[in-house]
Amino acid sequence: MITSSSTADDASHPSLVWVESMGGPLIVVPVSALASWGGCTESGLIAGDATAPDDYDRACAVDDLAGVILLDENGAQALVLADEPATSCYLPQHRAFLRWLAADSEAGLRAAADTALADPATLWEECGTWASDGPAVLMDSAEAGSGLGIDYPGGGMPAEASVPLPAGRWRVRATQTKVDEENWVGLVQLLPAES
Repeated sequence: MITSSSTADDASHPSLVWVESMGGPLIVVPVSALASWGGCTESGLIAGDATAPDDYDRACAVDDLAGVILLDENGAQALVLADEPATSCYLPQHRAFLRWLAADSEAGLRAAADTALADPATLWEECGTWASDGPAVLMDSAEAGSGLGIDYPGGGMPAEASVPLPAGRWRVRATQTKVDEENWVGLVQLLPAES
């Protein structure tokens, strides 16, 4: 797990947990369905089925800035933070995922995110609707949900960040915007979906 450190300049913001990717998209999986996420396999195919892509390849197939894919036969869904493998964290006060595209500092990136979220001129891409039954986990899509919290053979653990989210249907919108000369942010925000 990657945790940022707080500084005196950043005392107004809580410490964030940043998640890095090994090269593919990050994914948000409901805690209740973590066991359904298989991640990446050596062959790229689901064991026992020579034609079905593994979960990692299904996440990689999302072409937009974000997208929703099915997790299991019970209808559980995962949210894919796609387009590029940007290090990301969750901002609970905005119900948004902050993606580090370009910035000199975390404080500058967070201020740029606040600016983009407050600016009515920010251009957003609509990325569908995500249904979640409550708390979720932000993680690398290459990892299996069952592998979180388990040490790697050579040391270290899979990166993950808690996403404290109430159950609901969420309208997903995303943007990548250059706020100033130093800060280019990616944001994926969850808004309550109309019934």
